[in-house]
Amino acid sequence: MKLKLFVDRLSQPCRAILIFCKMNKIEFVEVRIELSKGEQLSPEFKEINPMQKVPAMKVDERFRLFESHAILRFLAGAFPGVADHWYPADLFKRAEIDSVLDWHHANLRHGSAGLVFHSKLARLSGRPLDLRAAADCEKVLSASLAKIESVWLKEEGQFLLGNSKPSIADLSLVCETMQLEALDEKDRKRLLDPHEKVRKWMDDTRNAMQPYFGEIHGVLFQLKDKLKEMESDE
Repeated sequence: MKLKLFVDRLSQPCRAILIFCKMNKIEFVEVRIELSKGEQLSPEFKEINPMQKVPAMKVDERFRLFESHAILRFLAGAFPGVADHWYPADLFKRAEIDSVLDWHHANLRHGSAGLVFHSKLARLSGRPLDLRAAADCEKVLSASLAKIESVWLKEEGQFLLGNSKPSIADLSLVCETMQLEALDEKDRKRLLDPHEKVRKWMDDTRNAMQPYFGEIHGVLFQLKDKLKEMESDE
């Protein structure tokens, strides 16, 4: 299968898919779609994803798919050699992973992505910051981090659901929490320091996915430097 991935590495779900492919030796062509330039709104990209969001994928120039969790599930089953721990064949274990992924978008993602966008990233596309919206998202984020600790990190094991190896749920959620690197260090520490289990899980998950985790997240640290420069010029 010939796989094309339409991504922006500044997007958390895009990073998760790129890391998954690299970890599992899945060959792909990376097509960069710059969200800050509105490239996802072009008529050409609308043919790939009518929702005009990234990530999206195309297989053999005939099959298209969007939504990051759907893409991860597809990749786990469509390509040979993907280890079972990512998305197990066992339906009960798979259902547990699905429940985490379904929770993710309305909770952790809503809080993390919203906070970082409204307090930092909006200026990249020429929009004003919205600190009131950022504060509302921070409440969702803090509640989500507490839920991760109390529900999915309460069992023995390095990863979510008490597992000894990472799943696509670990990958999706850790890429989301990594977006907090775009914040000022004092704000990032204020948000994460109360959650010792989350911080350890983040470290364990990052370490389990090296060197690709560091490689793909390099763009995030470049962004952090760019934001600092923009703030110093204001």
